Amino acid sequence: MAREDALKDKIMKLGSKQKLNGVLKYISHPSDEVRVTVAIALGMIPTYESGMGLIPLLRDQSTMVRSSACEAAAKIKAKHCEQYVKKLAFADPDPDVRQIAKRAFDQLKDPVIT
Repeated sequence: MAREDALKDKIMKLGSKQKLNGVLKYISHPSDEVRVTVAIALGMIPTYESGMGLIPLLRDQSTMVRSSACEAAAKIKAKHCEQYVKKLAFADPDPDVRQIAKRAFDQLKDPVIT
């Protein structure tokens, strides 16, 4: 467990330093919690490539990972993830994922003027 926590800390540091390739290295990690951390870290890197990295996470078998990927896509305004998020918002089998995805989809489709 301590090893996994250290890995999650490392991934968050990579995200905060905008080190996309370092974060993407862990995208297929067997631990759901590590993949959640990857999604969160990708949400710190507002680039097209980080949005592309979120796509496999939006299709992950883990509800936690899909939810985190939706939030990350909305955070970085990854328009190219919009259709994946929309599908989760209206068709995911998990009601919690649908709720989070709906909120993320609303953020992606509506430009908010502040």
